[in-house]
Amino acid sequence: MKFAVTGAAFAAMMGAGSAQADCAFDQVEVRGNGSSARFTVDVADDNAERGQGLMFVEEMARSRGMLFVFDQPQPVSFWMRNTLIPLDMIFVGADGVVRSVHENATPLDESSIFGGNDIQYVLEINGGLAQRLGIGPGSELRHPSMDQDAAAWACADG
Repeated sequence: MKFAVTGAAFAAMMGAGSAQADCAFDQVEVRGNGSSARFTVDVADDNAERGQGLMFVEEMARSRGMLFVFDQPQPVSFWMRNTLIPLDMIFVGADGVVRSVHENATPLDESSIFGGNDIQYVLEINGGLAQRLGIGPGSELRHPSMDQDAAAWACADG
């Protein structure tokens, strides 16, 4: 399901204790390297939504993103066809741990961007934010679509 939700403040906060204990379907939280951030997201969890992605979006607030959810871990590749803004693509395993980050994907480029073999989630945010926020391999995401028993950072954890 895809939800268009407005609002939700962007937070790049120092310290691990700043994260909210409850998860919301329209938000993704990320932590790593002593900082954390929260993004309001549209969720793409079926083939049509994943195929559309952020195509034709002309601008996106810094606090926004899109979370791609796959039914199971798998090899994933993305491209930037009809995507008008640079994006950071954060490739995440079933446990919510970031496997790799592709920074500043070039708008309209149709080259394949391989994210890895064991990817279940991909978070797309504005280009350059991942580096500024310290998001890289080993960072952790949490979202209610994840198996909370297997998640490195479960929604019930503060």
